Amino acid sequence: MDIVERAVQVLRRDGIIVYPTDTVYGLGGDAFSDDAVLRVYEAKMRPVGKPISVAVSDTEMLCAIARVDDFSLDFIGRFLPGPVTVILESRSCIPDLLTVGTGRIGVRIPAHDLALDIIRGLDSPITATSANISGEKDPVSPGEIRVPYDLLVDGGSLKGVPSTVVDLGEGRILRRGTLAEEIDIYLREQRGGGV
Repeated sequence: MDIVERAVQVLRRDGIIVYPTDTVYGLGGDAFSDDAVLRVYEAKMRPVGKPISVAVSDTEMLCAIARVDDFSLDFIGRFLPGPVTVILESRSCIPDLLTVGTGRIGVRIPAHDLALDIIRGLDSPITATSANISGEKDPVSPGEIRVPYDLLVDGGSLKGVPSTVVDLGEGRILRRGTLAEEIDIYLREQRGGGV
């Protein structure tokens, strides 16, 4: 059994994995399982009132969990997969634990083959929060991971710049990271074009 199959097996049993992305190591649990999501919150020592983003494998999976208009689809087509988290209106299938009652969800399509293979294998979104204790440094190598987990998917040393977070409903950047300047230009162009 290879590491992707092992990761999928752990996730199917409400376990949590540490997995590599195109930014930092993520802490993954089945996004549709309250038990798994609670384990992610506990592992990070993150207050349950703070939302957690999810990672999906493609635009089709993204559209199944979030409401997407033409502007959002264009943005997603341009910047994802990549180091960008988009905030969208969530569909009812997303647990309240993840949205903390906001009705909105952060979604990523990481540009990392291992992450995408795991999500495809599970055929379901997984949590996409950094594999760190809340408030501590985001881990970029396995040696920096301090949270409890059931399986580590070792992807070596990663780039280490967190994703840029973009609220597509408001058309603005909430957290600047990789690609922030290109996204600024894109959003300005869209506003100028009457969007």
